[in-house]
Amino acid sequence: MSSDHKPTIQIAWKTVTYRSVILIAVSALLIFLASIRFAFPQFTENGLQTASKVTSSLLEKIAGAGGPNKSSIMSSQQAHITALDGTVRVKKLNGNTWVTADYNVPLEKGDVVQTGSEGMAKIVFNDGTNYTVKQDSLITIEENSANENQQTNVAVAVRTGTVDLATATYVQGSKSQVIVAGATASLSPESAARVSNDPKSDQHEILLKRGTGEIERKGETIHLTDWEKVSFQTEAPRMEKIKEIGPPTPISPANMMPIFFSSTLKPIEFSWTAMPGAGGYRLQISRNPYFSSTIVDRKVNTADVMVTGLAQGAYYWMVQSYDPQGKISVESEKNRFTIIPKGNGSAAINLDIDPFIQHGHVLEMTGKTEAGARVMVNGREVPVVGEDGSFHFFTPPLPAGESVITITAQNSKGGVNTLQKKVVIQ
Repeated sequence: MSSDHKPTIQIAWKTVTYRSVILIAVSALLIFLASIRFAFPQFTENGLQTASKVTSSLLEKIAGAGGPNKSSIMSSQQAHITALDGTVRVKKLNGNTWVTADYNVPLEKGDVVQTGSEGMAKIVFNDGTNYTVKQDSLITIEENSANENQQTNVAVAVRTGTVDLATATYVQGSKSQVIVAGATASLSPESAARVSNDPKSDQHEILLKRGTGEIERKGETIHLTDWEKVSFQTEAPRMEKIKEIGPPTPISPANMMPIFFSSTLKPIEFSWTAMPGAGGYRLQISRNPYFSSTIVDRKVNTADVMVTGLAQGAYYWMVQSYDPQGKISVESEKNRFTIIPKGNGSAAINLDIDPFIQHGHVLEMTGKTEAGARVMVNGREVPVVGEDGSFHFFTPPLPAGESVITITAQNSKGGVNTLQKKVVIQ
């Protein structure tokens, strides 16, 4: 063998990059998965669903670790003033000055509302609870929130004065509370109460007029039902529970009832429900809802009486019963009626309504009518009509679904105009 042809070893090198390896592996995996998909379709579908659930659960846990569950997050709500009379002021949580209350001032947690000696304000919360703040009163909105489950939490502290409140039908798990001098009253749905706080005389009272409630103070809990009351002083270790005499229910004139007359006004009949065991009744008629002055203050033995001598205009009336020993009941609801000269009613008066603004279940409406006219919305009188006939009104909370809103304007000559609008609350 020639030395020129000696055997040699040859090595060939081929460069393979990491990118190539990854692409080959991914391609092989895809081919494998496609084969499994076609060979076992049901098995593959179940596996994908399980993987999806596991992934979702893992993401939820990761999200939960960073913050609270959404259903437990409470969002702040706004309350609205729906009726005003006299001097009413508001101090916002972050403000240092008092501002005059009006229908455009929303009320939030921490805000303070104060009424003067002739002032009154009605406040409606999103859960349907409404507070009527009487004269010379001061309240603080301690809580007003709701979560994604529509559970609401409303709490108001009565610092001084008197407040009437009524709860609506709200979602189970919601809370409606009123606080006075260290006592907390938790009210059930469809309940009504009156809370009085007089720090000067150290007298504090919570009267339940309708429904049920639970009063907690210094570890003591008292349950109340219709016309039961607790009263206490600041240093007293326990509260005193008292059963009050229920008042009669006013019948006629009905609330917001117009009474027309042509030339001579006939006597007006006032009637109310008879109370078992009552020794008599006390009827009061006033030009203002506070009864700071009265036109009629009369005691009678029957559940009705005829009254003469009332001139045209707006009036309020209420009645109380008293037992044979002279103990008098709490005041009844106050009915408002208006004595109006009768016109021919042939000419309709102007009435223009702007588009409604919806705040949850509450509608805000503005409009304009004839100067000096009165305006009714679904039987409720708009408390303030401007000198130019403009008005602003918030409805009580409306139920879910379709509702009909009826707006009626009426002047002193008997002229009337009525508009109806349908709304859908979702």
